[in-house]
Amino acid sequence: MITIKSQRELDSMKRAGDIVARVLLLMQEMVVPGVTTLELDRAAAELIRRSGAIPSFLGVPCAYGGIAFPGVICASLNEEVIHGIPGTRVLKEGDILSVDTGAILDGWHGDAARTFPVGKVSQEAIRLLEVTKDSFEAGIAAAIPGNRVRDISEAVQQLVEKNGFSVVRDFVGHGIGTEMHEEPQIPNYVGRERGPRLAEGMTLAIEPMVNVGTWKVNVLQDKWTVVTVDGKFSAHYENTIAVTANGPLILTQCW
Repeated sequence: MITIKSQRELDSMKRAGDIVARVLLLMQEMVVPGVTTLELDRAAAELIRRSGAIPSFLGVPCAYGGIAFPGVICASLNEEVIHGIPGTRVLKEGDILSVDTGAILDGWHGDAARTFPVGKVSQEAIRLLEVTKDSFEAGIAAAIPGNRVRDISEAVQQLVEKNGFSVVRDFVGHGIGTEMHEEPQIPNYVGRERGPRLAEGMTLAIEPMVNVGTWKVNVLQDKWTVVTVDGKFSAHYENTIAVTANGPLILTQCW
């Protein structure tokens, strides 16, 4: 069921979203050669809890029968698309790192992701990050009352493929509110269904996942980490947004 939020509820979601935005700004500062993803996770956890919120991701059950998610952030490195588990890996010059995180405040979720360059990266990596962000912006431009979910999907896919990259099809965006994953699903590609019509008060997590090579992915043996099948880089850009009469409102705005 798709839930429509009141202005008061949107205000509550914005407060949760502000915490997520602050976490990503902190991650941007900390992502440098020599840092571990576990150090990033611990810093994110401290900020979320100091803000009076609860980490959304910690303890989430695994869809593939593995352990519950052990981190506060998903830290996905290079060819890892999403759901990378924080650990002792040390970031090095030329890597890219996707950080996805969420926070619950007063029962409401915020969810957002960014992909960061680690030091100096290749021109291809820079372009991948730029196109991924641009595809998100193309998608939210279509998130207006009266359009359908398919309009968001089409905008994302067209921009990505025009630039020679591909969009992941096995994982999609989603509605969000008092649950981290609500209806509707928000694919980043055009499928058979047009999807529901967008209405004022809907809240969505729009999240293009863009690959340099093929869109096809595998799940690793840890049953969480999703990687590109060809080992090429992947980037992720996500915000929680609200559909409003005045255009889309980003609830996790940090840049």
